[in-house]
Amino acid sequence: MVALAAALFLLRCAPIRTNITTAGLVARLRLSPAAPERADHLFAAVRRAARAWPGRAACLEESLACYFAAALRGRSVVWVIGARTAPAGAHAWAETRGQVIGQDAGDRVWPYAPALRIRHTGRPE
Repeated sequence: MVALAAALFLLRCAPIRTNITTAGLVARLRLSPAAPERADHLFAAVRRAARAWPGRAACLEESLACYFAAALRGRSVVWVIGARTAPAGAHAWAETRGQVIGQDAGDRVWPYAPALRIRHTGRPE
């Protein structure tokens, strides 16, 4: 719940560059990569907490909250923001060990191209 509150606060009250900088600072912590099944459990917990939130908590909020929740547990995931062209759209998600978190294996066909990745190195790509 703390991770979701932090993500919601940042995304509502600060420009996106502040969110990216904050994620980069978190990525500089000494963290171990999260196992995919552990990361899926974290994402599910974020989704459950988001249901209790009276406002919007969609992909951007959930993925950043998952990123923070992993860090609070001493683990790292990759925070990704991407886009697609046909039809135009944007999406945010978290990954670990090359797997998208919070998706079923059958949904792995991904129409979004990453525009920004924040990894454990703390540097945006």
